[in-house]
Amino acid sequence: MNSGGVFDLAGLRRRHDALEAELTKPDLWNDPENARKVGREKSVIESELGLYERIESGLDDVEVLLELADEAEDEETRVEAADRFSEIESDLGDAELRQLLGGEYDASDAIVSINSGAGGTDACDWAEMLMRMYLRWAERRGFRAEVLDLQPAEEAGIRGATIGITGDYAYGYLNTEQGVHRLVRISPFDANARRQTAFASVTAVPEIDDDVEVELDEADLRIDTYRASGAGGQHVNKTDSAVRITHLPTGVVVQCQNERSQHKNKATAMKVLRAQLFERSRREQQEKMAAIVGEKREIGFGSQIRSYTLHPQQRVKDHRTDSEMGNADAVLDGEIDGFMRATLLQQSVERGAKA
Repeated sequence: MNSGGVFDLAGLRRRHDALEAELTKPDLWNDPENARKVGREKSVIESELGLYERIESGLDDVEVLLELADEAEDEETRVEAADRFSEIESDLGDAELRQLLGGEYDASDAIVSINSGAGGTDACDWAEMLMRMYLRWAERRGFRAEVLDLQPAEEAGIRGATIGITGDYAYGYLNTEQGVHRLVRISPFDANARRQTAFASVTAVPEIDDDVEVELDEADLRIDTYRASGAGGQHVNKTDSAVRITHLPTGVVVQCQNERSQHKNKATAMKVLRAQLFERSRREQQEKMAAIVGEKREIGFGSQIRSYTLHPQQRVKDHRTDSEMGNADAVLDGEIDGFMRATLLQQSVERGAKA
C-alpha cells in the first residue's frame, strides 16, 4: 500500500535531501541564524517522514496479513490484521492533524499557563484538574512535560501553573486550547452538596529559539527572589531559590521555582518571559492587521471555549465547534485530540473562506 497522496512524501524527501546538502556546505555557519533555521526545518521534516513511513510500513503489514488470512482462511490472522491496523490509527490521526498545522511556530515546543478564575476554591481545584489533563495529554503523546511554576491555593488546588511541553507540534496542538474553560459539578467543598460553576483560563505560547530577537532592557525588569512553596522537596524551602520577574513596561509577570538553583530558575523564567513577550508582540501585530481590514476576531481569554459538565450528566462540549464527548472522565484524563482536531479543521475552513 502507499500512504503518499496528499502527504507528498516524494516532495518531503526531496526537501530533506536539499537541506542535508545545505548543511554540508562549509560556509553555512557564516550565517548562524540561517544555519539554525535550516537545521530546524530538517529536524521537522525528519519527524514528518518518520511518521509517514511508520504508517506506510504498518499498512503494508496489514495488507500482507489479510492476504495470508484469505489464503489460509485463518480468523486469527484476520484479528491480528485488525489489531495491527488499530496500532497505526493514532499515527493516521497525527498525520491528518499535521496537515492542518502550517503556522510559522506550530512545530515549536509550548509553554502553557493555567490560571484559576471565578468560583473560589472550586476554581482553584479546577485549575489543578486542567493542569493534570494537559500533563496526561502530553504523556499519552510521548511528549516531555515539566512544571516550571506552581502556585498552590490556600484550601485546595492551585491559583496557577506554568508548564513547558516539548514535542513535535506541541504549540500547534495546544494553541487550540487557549481560552476560558468552564466546569459544572456538585462541589466537593460545599457542605450542602450544591452544584457549582468554576472557571479557569488557559494560554499557550511557542517556546522561541535564542536567535529570535526579543528586545529586553535590564532596566525594565524587576527581579524578586523568594522561598519556593509546595511540592519539590524540603530543600527548596530553605533558601530564596524561586524567582519572579516583572516586565515593567507591559506588566507581564513570570516566575519559576522548580529548580534548587536560583540561577537555573532565573534562566527558565527569562525563557518564559521572552516567549510571552514575543507572542504578545505577534498578537498585537495580528490585531492591528485585523483592524486595518475591518476583521473582528476574539483573542483567547475573552471567550469561553469549552464546558465540562459532571452533573447532572457527564458531557464535555466545545462551544466553537459544537463537538461533544460524553465521557468526561476520559477527557480529563487527557483524551482531547478530538476537540483539537475539530478546532483545527474549523480554522482551516475559515482560512480557506478568507483566501
